[in-house]
Amino acid sequence: MLTFAKVVWGARCGKSARRVLLGETRSRGHAYSVRRRRESAWTRQAPHGLSSSRLVSTIPFDGWMQREYPQCPFARYADDAVAHCRSKSGAERLLAAIAERMKKCKLEMHPEKSGIVYCKDSNRRGNYSRTQFTFLGYTFRPRRAREGSGKCWTSFLPAVSAAAIKRMHQRIREWHIPRQTSVELNELATHYNPTLRGWLNYYGHFYRSALRRIFFHFDGRLLQWARRKYRNLRCNVRRRRRWREQTLCYT
Repeated sequence: MLTFAKVVWGARCGKSARRVLLGETRSRGHAYSVRRRRESAWTRQAPHGLSSSRLVSTIPFDGWMQREYPQCPFARYADDAVAHCRSKSGAERLLAAIAERMKKCKLEMHPEKSGIVYCKDSNRRGNYSRTQFTFLGYTFRPRRAREGSGKCWTSFLPAVSAAAIKRMHQRIREWHIPRQTSVELNELATHYNPTLRGWLNYYGHFYRSALRRIFFHFDGRLLQWARRKYRNLRCNVRRRRRWREQTLCYT
C-alpha cells in the first residue's frame, strides 16, 4: 500500500524547513504547503520486477504541477512530495486536484498518510488536527527556536524523525559493542566512525540537538565495553567517570 499527498497549510514554513523541502527558500511568502507522500495503487499491481516506487516515479507529476499550479512551489523525492499553498482553501483545492490526477493514473491516495497539515508557529496560532509531518527522515513540527540575542519563539522546523532515531538505536544495538573486548578503542573508532559521521552529517544538518540521544546511547555502549575490557573500571565509579571524561569528548 502506497501513499501520495499531504497538504501543509496555515503557516509559513521556517527557513530551515524550506531548505529541506525545496533546496532553497523558494517558498517565501507561501503560508500553506501540500505534501504528497507515496502514491498508492490499491487495485493494480506493479509490473513484475518493477517496484511500486519505480512505477510511481514514471508519472510526470512534476510537469503537471508546474503547468497547472505554478504558484505552488513543491518538492518531490521519488513518490514522496510536499507542495506549498497560501491558504487553507487553496490547499484543499490542490489536494483534491492531486487526488483526481491520481485517479486518472489508476492510483489512489492513502486516506491516512495523505492530507492537510497546519504549519503552526508563533505568528500563526490557529488550531488544526494535524500540525506535523515527516519527509525524508525529518519530522516538521512546531519547535523552539532562539536567535543570537537570546530571544525564543516557536518556529516550524525540521529535525530527525522518531522512526529514524529508532532505526539508529536498533543499529547500535546490533553492533554488540560491549562484547568486542578483544579489540582496542581506536579499532572501534575506525570501524564505526563513518556510520556515525554519516548520521551526523545528514540528520544533524538541522536541529542537531535532537541527535544527542543517539550519541549518548552510543557512549553508554562504549562505557559498557570499557567496564568489560578493563578490570579497574568494573567496580570503581570514580575511575569510570574519569575514563569517560578523558575518552569521550563532546562537541
